Amino acid sequence: MEIIFALLSSVFASLTAILIKIGLAGINSNLATAIRTIIILIMSWIIVFYTNSIHSVNTLETIKNLSLKTIIFIVLSGFATGLSWLFYFKALQIGNVNKVVVIDKLSIVFTIILAAVFLNETLNIKIIIGVLLIAAGTLIITFQ
Repeated sequence: MEIIFALLSSVFASLTAILIKIGLAGINSNLATAIRTIIILIMSWIIVFYTNSIHSVNTLETIKNLSLKTIIFIVLSGFATGLSWLFYFKALQIGNVNKVVVIDKLSIVFTIILAAVFLNETLNIKIIIGVLLIAAGTLIITFQ
């Protein structure tokens, strides 16, 4: 199932780039990011209520018993996401979608490297070759 969800994520991410590039005409990219964030917030809470997650005893207990470490890392992740979106929207506003999206997907390379450093995930030859190919492809598309 993770492959299906990842593919769906990829499709919607590509739609995001196209839709926001069209939507950024005549609006500040930071304001557009704020509006988008409100929509995501509303959508997230609708999903929580729709799936009845908020009324689950386990969910409420889990939230109540979150460790400081968990809270800190969720908050830091939120800041990283916010900064990513701000920079992404600004780049889309001033650049071509085909270059911005490709450069943005260098996050794959950075994530694999950071996962190896901080999460001790293994890097085998296939992963290293894949990372190098992604980086090379990014360079080819960006500097054509």
